Amino acid sequence: MSCEFFNISNSETPFQDRTTMTLGTEPFWKTKALTEMTPEEWESICDGCARCCLHKVEYKDTGEVHYTNVVCRLLDMWSCRCTSYEERIKLVSTCLVMTPAKAAELEWLPRTCGYRRLALGQELEWWHPLVSGSSSTVHEAGISVRGKVLPEQYVHPDELVKHIIHF
Repeated sequence: MSCEFFNISNSETPFQDRTTMTLGTEPFWKTKALTEMTPEEWESICDGCARCCLHKVEYKDTGEVHYTNVVCRLLDMWSCRCTSYEERIKLVSTCLVMTPAKAAELEWLPRTCGYRRLALGQELEWWHPLVSGSSSTVHEAGISVRGKVLPEQYVHPDELVKHIIHF
């Protein structure tokens, strides 16, 4: 059994230009492919749930991936944002840098993940900050890991299987 964890984004939704919705034009995430988005638009697709920051248990013989309630040491468990986003790849060797291709291919991404939903041609959920206009709705809807996780410093890697959770 191999255990890995991943992290993709921490930015507070930087692109919240909701004026396009009130003027009758479609918002960028409905008109652009993931590959056409600006860096700011791309980062804003992250809903801030931090589920990608959870340690995962992967069974090598079956390929099954299960989430645990153990979170990366870099995650601020209240804001659900990485405390060292710009340096995370250097600090956590298994941290994932999300790309449009990975958004479509990684089956372990949560069904609620904004990247995954758009890659699969689905709409963003009502609680997504780009839709709701608020970064707090992901927490209010119970989608984020806020209040549901343990820091990795308190869990031995051999004990991760005891912390498997299901959404």
